[in-house]
Amino acid sequence: MAIPPKKINHPYPLIDNDPYFTRVLRYFRPSDYAVLGLSTVGAPGAYLLMDYCSPSYMGRTALMSGARTSALIGLTGGFLLAYQRSSLRFWGWTENEREVKLDMREMVDKVKRKEPLYGESELTPYMQGVAARNSRYSQLMFHVFPWFNLANHDQHGVDTAKYYKAAEEEMERERLAKEKS
Repeated sequence: MAIPPKKINHPYPLIDNDPYFTRVLRYFRPSDYAVLGLSTVGAPGAYLLMDYCSPSYMGRTALMSGARTSALIGLTGGFLLAYQRSSLRFWGWTENEREVKLDMREMVDKVKRKEPLYGESELTPYMQGVAARNSRYSQLMFHVFPWFNLANHDQHGVDTAKYYKAAEEEMERERLAKEKS
């Protein structure tokens, strides 16, 4: 038995309340990459600035080791922040016009190719539900434990009929265009 996700009011259209990991990455915007890059560069920059303002008198090797470690921490934090920003757009919590168009194109193409919309899963329906319940909105708890959706399932909180209707209309337009030529 599938437990429907809690209905949450959001100002923009819901695309997916539990997007798959690679799908979130594919929908990154340039601003997400900028956040990732700035945090990766900013963390060691802040570390070195603090050492400049209040010298620790460590050797160069120790100072550079700390800078490398802070760069890794900045990269990790920047990735989690960029991933969360992209997820907010999937949930409709921030402006997502670009993602809505990408989603419609991606899903209509899958319908036309007769592929499952959210991928094939080897999990039982019960385990798919468990996976969905465990990862839905998990990006809000990244500060506690990073958890991503790595399981294909069909519980994404959207009515998939819109994709089938759009694909049907598109195929009809293509058929009419062929008849005219």
